[in-house]
Amino acid sequence: MSPDLALIVGNKNYSSWSMRPWVLLRQAGIAFREIQLWFDEDGHAKGIEQYSPTGQVPVLLVNDEPVWDSLAICETVAQLFPEKRLWPGDTRAQALARSACAEMHAGFRSLRSAMPVNIRASLPGKGMSPAVERDIARITALWSDCRHRYGAGGDMLFGHFTVADAYYAPVAMRFITYAVSLPAAARDYVAAVRKLPAVAEWMAAATRETAFVAADEPYAERK
Repeated sequence: MSPDLALIVGNKNYSSWSMRPWVLLRQAGIAFREIQLWFDEDGHAKGIEQYSPTGQVPVLLVNDEPVWDSLAICETVAQLFPEKRLWPGDTRAQALARSACAEMHAGFRSLRSAMPVNIRASLPGKGMSPAVERDIARITALWSDCRHRYGAGGDMLFGHFTVADAYYAPVAMRFITYAVSLPAAARDYVAAVRKLPAVAEWMAAATRETAFVAADEPYAERK
């Protein structure tokens, strides 16, 4: 019998960490209940303490047992549903996919700081700096490596949809919002991610949100 899953997420317009496991579950066709919490002006998810010892979203409840941190959640989901092939089957490809996710999880701090996820906004040119350019160059090189070595079976990094694509979906959102100039192969990948039904659903929900979180809006005009 499948486990009972509930995913606690934050604002869809802003919460990149929430987007990753939500997209993974939805795109893989795994049933779950969504519990959405709302950020206060400092970006804190109100009410999260009852679900998570860290006080942060996302959290996955597996038969009411909490799993926190987006990478731990994705690993847990892949383990619970091996038939969904959420990691590549080839051991070398799997190692690359895990490394790519871990690099996103711990790195690219300049990009993440200067270009926060804001799906409903259009902020071309904002946040660019030499440090951000280096992050973008590394990301696009990594995508190219994954696609060149293991992407022949489809439009995703490893051909079919995997955890790695869910993990880089918020990066694609950043590249769209900030109109980042990308190599052709990276543009094609961003377009393919955007067309994923789960990503399209998340984006549509994000654009309907009206909550304004000051901590996530560094480029908003101050009145």
